[in-house]
Amino acid sequence: MNVLTLQNYFQSNVTLIENEFIDHYMAKANGEYVKVYLLLLRYMNKPDSSLSISKMADCLENTEGDIIRALKYWEKSGLLTLNYDSENNITGIDLGRKETPVAAPTDNDVTPAPSLPVAPAIESAPKAKASHHRKELKQILFIAEQYLGKTLTRTDVDAITYFYDTLGFSADLIEYLIEYCVENGHKNIHYIQKVALSWADAKITTIEQARNSSALYNRTCYSILNSFGIKGRGPATSELEYIKKWTEQDRFDLEIILEACSRTVLAIHQPSFEYADKILQNWLSKKVRNLNDIRILDSAFEQSKTEKKKPAAKTFSQQTPSKFRNFEERSYDMDALTKELLQTN
Repeated sequence: MNVLTLQNYFQSNVTLIENEFIDHYMAKANGEYVKVYLLLLRYMNKPDSSLSISKMADCLENTEGDIIRALKYWEKSGLLTLNYDSENNITGIDLGRKETPVAAPTDNDVTPAPSLPVAPAIESAPKAKASHHRKELKQILFIAEQYLGKTLTRTDVDAITYFYDTLGFSADLIEYLIEYCVENGHKNIHYIQKVALSWADAKITTIEQARNSSALYNRTCYSILNSFGIKGRGPATSELEYIKKWTEQDRFDLEIILEACSRTVLAIHQPSFEYADKILQNWLSKKVRNLNDIRILDSAFEQSKTEKKKPAAKTFSQQTPSKFRNFEERSYDMDALTKELLQTN
C-alpha cells in the first residue's frame, strides 16, 4: 500500500482541534455530535459573534433537540460544561476537559484526581459511579451481541449507548427492549431505536410499563391481522406503518379499524392494508369516530342509491302540448296500459 504524502496549505484563519479529541473521542461519537463539537470550536474563534441553540440547529440542519442531546453527550464525555438558568435553559458552554479522557471502557480504568483538593469521601463517589457506569454498559453491549447474534458495529454501540446515557434507560429496560424486538423478528438497530424513542415519548421507564404497552400494541396488531384472515405471523414492516398511522396519527378506535378491514375482505375478497386505508381516510374526512357514525353514513348512501334508481316517469301532462290537444290530460302507467291492451286482444 502506498504511503500518503500530506501537504499543508492552511492559512492562519483556522480552527484548532486537539489530537486527543481525534484519538480518543471522535471515533466513538455519533457523526452529528462531532459536527456540533466542531461548530463550537469554530465559534470559539469568533468571541464577538452571538451563538444560540436555534442558530446551531439552523447551521447544521438539525432540530434544537438534536443539538441539546449532542451538548449533553459531550458534557458526559467531559469535554465541556453546560450552564443553566433557573428554568433549566442552557445559558452558557464552558469548553475544555476537566479530566483526562477514557480511551475505552475497561475494568482497570482509573479516573485521575482533580486538580483542587477534595475530601476523600467525596472524591471516591464519582470514581465508583463512573466505574459502575462503564461495567454496566459493557454488560449491556455483551447481552446485545447475544440477542442480535453478531459483533456490534459502531452504529449499534452508539445507539445502545444513547439509550443508556441520553434516554436514561436502565440496563434491564434496554435488555428487555432488545429481547422484545428480536422476539418479534426485528434485529435491525434502526427499528430497535424507533421502539426505544416511542417508549421514551410514552414516558416508559420500567419493564412492567413496557410489557403493558407492548401487550396492548400486540393485541391491536393481531386483532387487525385476524380480521384480514391472516394468522400464524406478526405484521410486516409496511403493515406496521399502516397500523401506526391508524392508531397514532388518525387516532381511530380499534373497532373502527376492524370494521374497515372486514369491509375490505367483503369488497375485494382478500386482505389489503392499502384498500382498508382508503376506507379509513374517507371516514376520517367525514369525521367518523364510532360505529354509529358509520351506520349514519351507510343509511345516507343507501338512500342516495335508491333515489338514483327511481325512474323519472313522464306523464302526458308533462309532455309538450300540441295544438290538437285542448282537453284535460291524464297521467298513465304505460306498462300497465300495455299489459291491458295485450290481454284484451
